[in-house]
Amino acid sequence: MASRVDIDGHPTWVEDRGGAGAPLLLLHGGLSNSDQLLDSIGPGLSEQFRVVAFDRRGHGYTADTDADFHYEDMATETVRVLEDVVGSPAHLVGWSDGGIVALLVALRRPDLVHKLVVIGANYRYDGVMPVEFDPESPILQELGKAYIERSPDGAKHLEVTFDKSLRMFSSEPTLTAADIAQITHPVLVLVGDDDFVTLPHTVSLYEALPQGQLAVVPGASHALPLEQPVVVTGLILKFLAAAGPPQTLLPIRRLQTGSA
Repeated sequence: MASRVDIDGHPTWVEDRGGAGAPLLLLHGGLSNSDQLLDSIGPGLSEQFRVVAFDRRGHGYTADTDADFHYEDMATETVRVLEDVVGSPAHLVGWSDGGIVALLVALRRPDLVHKLVVIGANYRYDGVMPVEFDPESPILQELGKAYIERSPDGAKHLEVTFDKSLRMFSSEPTLTAADIAQITHPVLVLVGDDDFVTLPHTVSLYEALPQGQLAVVPGASHALPLEQPVVVTGLILKFLAAAGPPQTLLPIRRLQTGSA
């Protein structure tokens, strides 16, 4: 059920699909909205979990403010949703910016997190390849259309949101491998083999996580959950269902980190 919830004084669009399973919070990407994940991987996850999603300030159905975008502010929004809407710790599944936010929430409020899945996420702003954002490209045209259809701010605000996002992308996040190493939750790092988050950066994220797992999906881009929702859902469900760390025949990294 969709509703608007007051999050720190700001009306925020939230959808709670209910269900008897453990809560799972979906965190959408930048310049995006919750519907993309709810429509792609949401149905498969809803069979086993209470799936909740919300549109961050200036995204989807949630209006913007005059403030710039910052990942730390997005993490604050997410903490409030976990406290006031979910009402308990939850699994976090974040795509792109949503994955960055999930990492920040786990660092700030580990008590609100069970397991994390981060898809196409970078922990430093320089972990991505230079990307030319052509306003006439099909993907940006589609994102713009989705924004106009949903935003309470109207079509004229699209350029403002786009500019604020690009400024954030160019300077945030600024986490280090030492910061990432403080996340002790099990984390599944998912990425397409042609993501603009570089593979060395993705591997460094995985290697810094004490309980990290890594899946590189072939034939996929940064739009992995939209391109291969069945594959992504299957990997997430297997990861979340596992009790304890993986038990492999030849543990090397996990043996060294003491998580085997």
